[in-house]
Amino acid sequence: MFLQVEQISKRYKLQDDYWILNDISFEQKQHQKMALSGASGAGKTTLLKIIAAWEQSDSGKVLFKGNRVKGPDEQLLPGHKGIAYLSQHFELWNNYTVAEILDYNNQLEKKEAATLFTICRIEHLLQRKTNEVSGGERQRVALARLLITRPQLLILDEPFSNLDYEYKQILKTVLAEIAQYQELNFIMASHDPMDILPWADTILVLENGQLIQQGTPKEIYYSPVNNYCAGLFGDFNLIPATLLAKTLQPPITLADDNNCMIRPHQIKLSKHADDTFTGIVQEIQFFGSYYMFVVRTNLVGNIKVMEQHTTLQPGDEVFVTFIV
Repeated sequence: MFLQVEQISKRYKLQDDYWILNDISFEQKQHQKMALSGASGAGKTTLLKIIAAWEQSDSGKVLFKGNRVKGPDEQLLPGHKGIAYLSQHFELWNNYTVAEILDYNNQLEKKEAATLFTICRIEHLLQRKTNEVSGGERQRVALARLLITRPQLLILDEPFSNLDYEYKQILKTVLAEIAQYQELNFIMASHDPMDILPWADTILVLENGQLIQQGTPKEIYYSPVNNYCAGLFGDFNLIPATLLAKTLQPPITLADDNNCMIRPHQIKLSKHADDTFTGIVQEIQFFGSYYMFVVRTNLVGNIKVMEQHTTLQPGDEVFVTFIV
């Protein structure tokens, strides 16, 4: 197995005595792209730092290609030579050129390094000083600085959180090309479902320091284990199971004993009567490629519905149909 995380726990005692991580275990196979999701404070960054040997766990162990990863309390310098960790709070030395920073740790041949710098879109920045490049450019320099050490696992902690749309798309393209250019495994933490769902092979969901669900993006999106997990990946509606049972065939994903979780695009609105129930359009929000409706119903309260096109207006009476 490429990476094994076994019963990792971590307690913080500085303010409140609580577990930031509690008995976390999972495995990563070779060439697998894994994503971490969870609310702020769920333990994502702490877990990533422990895997990368930048933070010490209280118990449990991390095995990288069969060998235990030593924490910073067990070695002179923190980190692991086979694991590269890009923090969301990365730093670059001041008063140095980009080329000088990259030359310091470079383990690649000149031609290979030049190819990597082209992939990272930083070849035109090499002679600039670090205070002369933008935030998005600095991040790609920091990424290249990690990749020139030939890591086998790249850990990305909220890599898109401080980027505008243009730089975000550039970084996504860079990461896709790096995956093709170098044989790397990836673990990425992100709070944005649109960064995770189309990218990851496997998603791990953390809640209050516990691993509550692990699965493919499709499994996590359509079959979340609870409301917290459902909400991490977008809007959802809670519909009584008895109401859905009249129009849908099993299996139905239950959010709890009495309600089912239905995403907004799994509902259709119509002005024509059908074997469903009615509602009144309260609000219509335009999101570019789709519209989001808030519809008040007498059976289930307000629901959210997503449609690509519409002629409806607020105040219209509509019929609601489930298309799961």
